[in-house]
Amino acid sequence: MLPDLESLRCFDAAARLGHFGRAAGQVALSPTAFSDRIRRLEDHLGATLFERTTRTVALTAAGLRLVPHARRTLDAARQCVAAVADSAALPPYELTLGTRYELGLSWLVPALGPLQLAQPARTVHLRFGDSPDLLRLLSSGGVDAVVTSVRFSSGALRFAPLHDEDYALVALPALLATTPLCTPDDAAAHTLLDAHADLPLFRYCLEASAGATWSFLRTELLGTIAAIRMRVLQGAGVAVLPRYFVRADLASGALVEPLPQLPLGRDRFRLIWAAAHPLQGEMQRLAGDLRALPVA
Repeated sequence: MLPDLESLRCFDAAARLGHFGRAAGQVALSPTAFSDRIRRLEDHLGATLFERTTRTVALTAAGLRLVPHARRTLDAARQCVAAVADSAALPPYELTLGTRYELGLSWLVPALGPLQLAQPARTVHLRFGDSPDLLRLLSSGGVDAVVTSVRFSSGALRFAPLHDEDYALVALPALLATTPLCTPDDAAAHTLLDAHADLPLFRYCLEASAGATWSFLRTELLGTIAAIRMRVLQGAGVAVLPRYFVRADLASGALVEPLPQLPLGRDRFRLIWAAAHPLQGEMQRLAGDLRALPVA
């Protein structure tokens, strides 16, 4: 048999106040009932917990050993009551969020602290990869959700919009000084830098210049926007990149927009998750918390 909580509460009061009468008043018991509680606890534990005199009580060695354990037990009992009383409280849970490398490092890694503060019960893990691979992981259950601007069509997925993503056609000023790019016809003298063979970045330029023919001298595929940016800065070619990713380069003049009058298509980051995910409400909450954090 375990000691009951009310007896431990009486013991704790007597240990703190050093007086049975005052302790009895604090726990709303008569002195006789209080003394009986202490006696029954001592009998249950098989040890004397207090040395009593006519005026005071003092803890014995056994009582001193019991104090920290009794207080932890009472604190745990109070937490049990609070957990049931707070209908909004969530048990701890974890979400693994897929993201591409550049967006994850510039936005989501710095966001981990604010996300934890916004929802202490939630732990967010990150998994990096390119968008097609992450969507495959999402379908197989390898991640709980994905942050991406890639377009998709599947009734098995749900999404919430996060932030708009603007794009810019960029090049090195020195490259344009020797090889201008003033119209789509000038593309014949340039190398196009993109991520994959389906040109997921340059399509934003194609959408903005519907009807125009862009025939580049060659195409170089680099997989990630970080690699593309590096090659553009080396003067290897021209590329369409997310504006947030080259904002500092454009502001410093390291890169320029050869066709600033051409308004490129835009997209938006989305939080995407499986329609059958058990934490639908928490996905919406996560999306709201991410919308509150601007993209760097």
